[in-house]
Amino acid sequence: MGQRRPLVAGNWKMNGLLADGPERARALQGLVEEHDNPKAEIVVCPPATLLAPLAEILRGGDIGLGAQDCHPAEAGAYTGDISAAMLAELGCSHVILGHSERRRDHGETSAQVAEKVGAAQSRDLTAIVCLGETLEERDAGRTLAVVETQLADSLPAGADAGRLVVAYEPVWAIGTGRTATTEQVAEVHDHLRGLLAARGAAFDAVRLLYGGSVNSVNAQSLMTVETVDGALVGGASLKVEEFWAIIGSCP
Repeated sequence: MGQRRPLVAGNWKMNGLLADGPERARALQGLVEEHDNPKAEIVVCPPATLLAPLAEILRGGDIGLGAQDCHPAEAGAYTGDISAAMLAELGCSHVILGHSERRRDHGETSAQVAEKVGAAQSRDLTAIVCLGETLEERDAGRTLAVVETQLADSLPAGADAGRLVVAYEPVWAIGTGRTATTEQVAEVHDHLRGLLAARGAAFDAVRLLYGGSVNSVNAQSLMTVETVDGALVGGASLKVEEFWAIIGSCP
């Protein structure tokens, strides 16, 4: 991990209402305040309906606020979409882009993801760019080729290394209860680290997260992988104590 401070981001996906979302954020904030110097930088990414109320709760604290997507345009006739400018105005610091569920359910291409990354970074948002292979691609021995192409095509020309996080999330491990072995994670992260290094010294600081059914049981072993700089956590981030345990597993 070197000099890169771990990052643990919670992707709440389409979960959370006013009845429980703010309470979850307050509970997590309480744990952070109880413990000086948490082991990792922490970001929570709730659904869009909870961004404003959570921004009020988290403002001035040690937990960052992230969104789950943004549109590449600044404004316009894009019904149902949210721009990076709107997210920045709310107080967001991060935005998840290119998640496999967006690629699968909404047909997002890496080229579209690259446009979104450019838009996010232009508004000083840190883009958490997701990459990952399907089970069929892994079984065909194409994992490294797939993530290499996704990385190359999902970053715009002139991408800002200081506003970038890369998350490796094998599609077959998301929400399935299956987790990649430490050997599988190390192989992909080593490859991605080499690809980032080839982009220049500034990219040495880009953190590589693992995501895919991360929980308090498997987080400890995942965090022992030298090139794992934290985690992008799905379902487990909805349970405050579980999420806090994952944060605590960081070296």
